This record gives sequence, structure tokens and C-alpha cells, in this order.
Amino acid sequence: MSDHRPMTFPAAARLSANHLEAIAPVALKSGIDNETRRRRVPLGLHTSPKVFMRQSLALLSALMVAALMFGGPAMAIEQPRYTVATKDGDYEIRLYEPYVVAEVVVSGDQGASVQKGFRKLAGYIFGGNAGNAKISMTAPVSQQPAGEKIAMTSPVSQSPSGEGRWTVRFMMPSAYTLQNLPRPNDPDIRFRSEPGREMAVVRFSGVAREPNYLERSKDLRAWASKKGLTLKGDAALAQYDPPWTLWFMRRNEVQIEISR
Repeated sequence: MSDHRPMTFPAAARLSANHLEAIAPVALKSGIDNETRRRRVPLGLHTSPKVFMRQSLALLSALMVAALMFGGPAMAIEQPRYTVATKDGDYEIRLYEPYVVAEVVVSGDQGASVQKGFRKLAGYIFGGNAGNAKISMTAPVSQQPAGEKIAMTSPVSQSPSGEGRWTVRFMMPSAYTLQNLPRPNDPDIRFRSEPGREMAVVRFSGVAREPNYLERSKDLRAWASKKGLTLKGDAALAQYDPPWTLWFMRRNEVQIEISR
């Protein structure tokens, strides 16, 4: 078994969303400007295929630098604690420790809902609460279908297709409990204690859109069936990286609770 503990990073890496949003354009501009100054050709005002190729490579390099320096773990100060009990390629059985989440239910398709939910929850942790407290960002951002009846301690069944309802959640840093979290200004945000539980997980890269979520959910259920596992509840889609992370470097997961 391997034990996964929270990942921590130096203060310089603990950037707010506003800082992170500002970094990528600066990195891009720097990479393009360096190449443009070297060639003394204004970007977009040339006809030479060789110069165009050099500037395109400079743009791609700047994107990769921004993703490597500021994507993924730099944003993920802390992640849920878990132990890997079984690993089979991209599939795992994990034993999670309890943690607290902030969550909000939003309407729309999968892509629109995660954006709506993320904005609400990010507003909360970046000061939209009593006392304007700043709360560290964690990973992953988790998303799960929600029905008309919402159980506070377990997911409920509903098809994720179409204009449905989704629960989007952030894990709260381990320093917080249900008793000491600041009250949100947004009344739609609620807190819940996630109990320790056993999860079946499949990991994948690329863009986490609804077709990928549905396909990976089906694959995970088929793998669990072969292993003799009984799953319960809906599949959760977990996304670990900011949107500018290059698609092949992204970490996404589908997670379903195991019933024992």
C-alpha cells in the first residue's frame, strides 16, 4: 500500500487565482517578445514561413513554461489523504480519510455547471465570507450529478445528461472543521463532512468533458465488476489542474464509492 499525504509548497508557489490568471499572458508575451526582438520583425506583420514558424514555437514554448511552472500542483496546496490498496494500470482502489467539503448545486450541462460552481466556490475561498478570510485552494475540483432530493451524506442517482443538476465541491484545508469555517456570503454554498470511505478510481488525461466522463464511468464500473466490487452512488468527476494546463499534462479522475 502507498500512502498519499497532502502536498505542500513554498509560499512563493501559493498564488491566488488573480495572480495565476495574470501569469499565463505575461509568460506568453515574454516568449513572443523575445523572439520578435531577436528577429526584429513585428508579430503578425511578416510573410516569411520561417519567421512564422519561429514565432509559433516561441508561443508554444511559453505556454509549456506557464503550464509547467504554474499548472497542477502549484495550485494544489493540499489534496485529500488516501492510501492506495490496489493498483491496476490506470485503476485504483483507495482508502480515503475523512475531510470537509464546501459544495454548491448548479444547473446546466457538465461543462457549464463546473464553471458556475467553480466561480461560486472560488469566490468563497478568496474572501467571499464573513471576515473576508482567504482560504487556500485545494485539489481536485469534484463534480457529481445531483437530483431533486439531495442527501447531505451520500450522492443520489440521476442521469448526468442534458440540462441536469450537478454538485460541485472543493475540499476544505485540513486546518478547518465544520465548526470553524467562516460563513459564506453566498447562501447557495453549504458544508459537509465527507466520511472515510473506499473508492474505485480511474485516472485519465486530456479534456474532461461529459462524453469522457460517461465513457470512463462505464469503464470503471466494468473494471469493478470484474474485480467483484459493488459500487454505490453516482460517479464523481475530479479535475486537478487549471484550464491553461496542456491537455496531455492534465490529471482527471472518475471516482465511485465501493460498498462493503
